[in-house]
Amino acid sequence: MVKRTGGNVLINALKINSVEKIFGVPGESYLAALDALYDQKPSMEYITCRQEGGSAFMASAYARLTGKAGVCFVTRGPGATNASIGVHTAFQDSAPMILLIGQAPRRNLEREAFQEIDYRRMFGQMAKWVAQIDDPARIPEFINRAFQVAQSGRPGPVVLALPEDMLREETDVADLTPAIPIKTCPGSAELLQIQAMLAEATKPLVIIEAACWEDEPRLAFEAFCLRNNIPVAAAFRRQSLFDNHHECYVGDLAWGNIDSLTKAIDECDLLIGFGARLDEGTTCKYTTLTPPFLKQKFIHIYPQAEELGRVFKADLMVNAGISEMALALSEIDMKSHKRFANWRETLRQGYIQSLTAAPQPGDLDMGKVMAHLREVLPRDTIVTTGAGNCSDWPNKIYQYSGKGTNLSSVSGAMGYGVPAAVMASIVYRDRTVVCISGDGDFLMNGQELATAVQYGGTPIILVVNNGMYGTIRMHQQIRHTGRVSGTDLVNPDFSAYAKSFGAYGETVKRTEDFAGAFERARNSGLAAILELQIDPESICYNTPTLSDLAPI
Repeated sequence: MVKRTGGNVLINALKINSVEKIFGVPGESYLAALDALYDQKPSMEYITCRQEGGSAFMASAYARLTGKAGVCFVTRGPGATNASIGVHTAFQDSAPMILLIGQAPRRNLEREAFQEIDYRRMFGQMAKWVAQIDDPARIPEFINRAFQVAQSGRPGPVVLALPEDMLREETDVADLTPAIPIKTCPGSAELLQIQAMLAEATKPLVIIEAACWEDEPRLAFEAFCLRNNIPVAAAFRRQSLFDNHHECYVGDLAWGNIDSLTKAIDECDLLIGFGARLDEGTTCKYTTLTPPFLKQKFIHIYPQAEELGRVFKADLMVNAGISEMALALSEIDMKSHKRFANWRETLRQGYIQSLTAAPQPGDLDMGKVMAHLREVLPRDTIVTTGAGNCSDWPNKIYQYSGKGTNLSSVSGAMGYGVPAAVMASIVYRDRTVVCISGDGDFLMNGQELATAVQYGGTPIILVVNNGMYGTIRMHQQIRHTGRVSGTDLVNPDFSAYAKSFGAYGETVKRTEDFAGAFERARNSGLAAILELQIDPESICYNTPTLSDLAPI
């Protein structure tokens, strides 16, 4: 058998596992792998990013958007530490991701070599599996296991360290067939019990969460809910898992729930966690739902057995993937269409009413901006957000149309929205991509605008500028009224910033000017930034003005 370098074996193993895009920042620690990539053009594309945090966010977001494992390649030491934010985000988002790290030569390890880190210790709590490949003959084994682990059960990140001399060493190892993720299916006894518990319920409520799922089970689940009039709420930042235009969609659970959902949680007599961990964001810091026992009957469906019973004790725990469960439920007809109809309709109307935001102070009203976007954006538009209060605008009053239309991280990581939008616009060039980012959030990864320009991506980035870290200022005002410390920002001219990259840029100061500016950005054929200058008193969706926040 012909001998190949470890770099060649690695890249071929990635190709066998259907990798088409790799996001990264190059480094001399993995030059052998970069050289092997040269021979795979154009079937495998390396997207050169401007900072490792941005590339890791892209890989994590790619996994959620496509359902495939996202791959990120970075160099050792500072490259890996920069990328760690994406690993933590992938873990909390349950997104299958593989981070490949060039490592110091094997002969120099354990001497604190240049940029040396023990990644097994560093990433141990952040990833599903962390390993180092010291023998090039074991590369196919480790890569297959990485894909298997990342995509099975609760999806998540895997980290592999690759010593640079190992990547240069030759081996005659044979390739392996692709990894096959393990799917978990519900049993017939569990399905009968679900049917029985629904038959006894008068006010059921589903909370749905997952990193991503396929169209067939998604549509089957929507049909099941409509057939049985079962209301569905999205977990924290998971609005696009269920079509928001669907008659059974009743809003999202998060900090600052709409009133109808807060009431529904209290009144429902059967709660179904459909792929939902019921984390701190979804439970409003464990106040709307308090562990370990719920007053409602509780069915918990989750693909990872270790998560069941971990925080909340359920009346029925089902170890199953949501796609598999959705297809299984499609065979069940509760004949309950009329029985739950009034309950579902009440919650649906509460959600519809919440789409109209209270008027905002100042000349530019974000509620009206979002209403315009609801009207003009195609239903397959991909909307991305970072962290902070400005992400509430799309996540509360924009309507997502189902799978692959929203990329918002549950980890609260600032700087996620821009790389996610850049990635989405490169991968899906025929779809509109809009990022809504605060001024503080944008500059965490604004440099990735250069990546969009380099690869022909055309995201439209709305930078909501209020001259502060708004979420922190809000809490500061509540807890330490009038004592502003560390939250003011002095910003660049974001329109000029965009133009310096060769992108489109424009500043919007009034509500009536937004529609025209947005259309010009869409028609420019370029990546674009619209700077939306809002009144600092406009702090959040359906929240009193900043000055009127009640102290605690």
